[in-house]
Parts: sequence; structure tokens; C-alpha cells
Amino acid sequence: MKGTVYIEDGTVYKGKGFGFEGTRVGELVFNTGMTGYQKTLTDPSYKEQIITMTYPLIGNYGVNDTDNESSRIHAFGLIVKDVCFTPSNWMCRMTIDEWLREQQVPGVYDVDTREITRKIRSEGNKKCVISTENLSIAQLKEICENTELRTDQMKDAGTDHIIEWKAENPKYNVAVMDLGVKTSILRELYDRGCNLTIFPYGTKAKTILNMKPDGVFITNGPGDPEAAEEAIIITEKLITNSNYDEGQMPIMGICMGHQLIALASGGTTYKLKYGHRGCNHGVFDKISGKSYITSQNHSYAVDSSSVLLKGLDVTHLNLNDGTVEGMQHIRKPVFSVQFHPESSPGPNDTGYLFDRFIELMEGGTL
Repeated sequence: MKGTVYIEDGTVYKGKGFGFEGTRVGELVFNTGMTGYQKTLTDPSYKEQIITMTYPLIGNYGVNDTDNESSRIHAFGLIVKDVCFTPSNWMCRMTIDEWLREQQVPGVYDVDTREITRKIRSEGNKKCVISTENLSIAQLKEICENTELRTDQMKDAGTDHIIEWKAENPKYNVAVMDLGVKTSILRELYDRGCNLTIFPYGTKAKTILNMKPDGVFITNGPGDPEAAEEAIIITEKLITNSNYDEGQMPIMGICMGHQLIALASGGTTYKLKYGHRGCNHGVFDKISGKSYITSQNHSYAVDSSSVLLKGLDVTHLNLNDGTVEGMQHIRKPVFSVQFHPESSPGPNDTGYLFDRFIELMEGGTL
């Protein structure tokens, strides 16, 4: 198949197509992970984005039945230098080509992904058309110009109904605000003895509080956090009800949840030039004095100066650009991190943060 990538500034990359024969429009981003493409593509935080993989060979271990972070691919397209059509792995159930075709996601390969990555790093994320159809450049340009990108994907990235995960020997009942959660994140809590009640976007704070949870977990998700107006209000009400002296109910936020805690506390967020995406991002923990390698996927960051006078302390910093990677409340059992501590895909250096959440539900302090 023909494969074409058209960027909103008129730049065109011509290669070969694989996966689904079709055309999609999304935000062009890059991911620096060397492995984990199946987890990446099924991460709801990539909803409606077109991913360029910086690692040159993708698909060499195929696709299996266990590495999905959700029920489907959320990305709108995949761009790689080279794709493997003959994978070798005992868990492999299909090739990435077959999987993308099944999921109706177009892919383009045999293009210079280094050049695309340099362009994104230099100019920032851009609107992009990926096509494996026989369309002219003029047609792709028209499609690009006539398509508006969403910023509120978190509103439909997660569940649309309440889901219960019942632990075998439950110790805690945790309310989960689902903004596009990854299965591996839920499993970290479940494996620590948590019954999980997963609420859809927009669930009222009163509904969550009525279940009298031992803790509240605010998940990752796609889009601009400022577009999550309802979730910001709900988070503010939940923080009000989280207190060391009155029933505790600690709150932990990850990624989008981290940003919502900042906004609900009166802070601000801003869009990064090209975001953080991959499983090799260095983060410094000011509390432990240690540095960790983390898995990340986000376009927005918390403005550190906006939260310092809002009852929040910055606890983690990005070692590459100094952006805020973690916070904790100075008076309440509330904390958050920008990265994905469940390590899927990526290193498992920061699983201790889930243990910290458990300790808070047991009555500990930050």
C-alpha cells in the first residue's frame, strides 16, 4: 500500500503503508521507547494521536493476548522506520500489521523517523494526516485544513458505566475516577488488596463520597486538563473531604489526575512543546533524594510557580527540563505524580508510590 504522512505546515513524507487501508487526522507525537509498542498503542492517553516511534524496528515480537492496556488501540496512526512482518516470540498471536488492520488503524513505514522526530522537537507537535489510501497531496491538505482536533478526549476515553474489581482478600475500598486508565495501573492497586469501584467521567463527587471509600485514585487520560471542567470541580470537592483528622480518605493522582489536582487547588497547567513520551525519562524525588527512570505519556505540565502558594509542595522534578513531576499537599493526604509508576511499558523503579497510597489509607501521613 501507499503510505503518506502530511503535516499541517505542508511537509510530506512518502513511504509504504501497512495495517488498515484508510486515512486519519490527529496530533503528531513521538515516543522514545525501544519496546512496549502494544502497551503504547492501547494506552488511552494516546487517544486520537499519531505516534512516531523513534526506535527503528517495530513489530519484531508481534502482538500477544496479555499486553493490552485497554480493549482497543486508541491512537489514530503509527509511523515507523521499519516494520517486522515475521515476528518471533512464543507469545505472539498475530503480526502488528494484522493487528492494525483488525483495529482499523493505518500505519506508514519506510520514512525517516529521525527527521520527523527532529521536526517535532524543533517546531512542536502538529496536526497531521496519515493515509494508506491513494489520495493526492491536495486531497490530504484539504482533509487536514477541514479537521479540528479535540482537546477533551478524557471525557470518553474511559468507561461509560461503573465497574467493580473485587479483590480476593480485600483490605481497602478505592474509588477510581476514570479519565482513560491503563489496566496495569488498576492491577497495581488490585494486587495490593484493593476493591476498586471505577467511575465514569463526570460522576458527581457526592456519588463517590457516598460509597465512603478508603481512598480515591484519579487516573491518567488524554487531552488538555483545562478542558476537563467537570472533573476539576469534582476533584476540588474530593480534596475538601480528604483530611488527616476527619476520616482521612487519601487521594492519589497520576498524569492527568496529577494535573487535575493542581487545577482544583488553584494552580495552572500549560502545553509542552513536544511532551514527554517513552519509558526512559529521568525524575528526581526530592523526598528520597534519589533519581528514577520513569514511563511517561503527556502533553501538558503543571506550572510550578502556580502551586507553591496553593497548599502544594513540589516533590518530583524532571531531570531533562525541570518540569513538575510530583506534588503533595502540605495539610492533607493528597499527592500526585506526572509519570506512570506502574511501569507499563517501562522500568518498575517507582512502584513504591502505590505503597505510599496504601500507607495513607492505613492512617499514615505524607
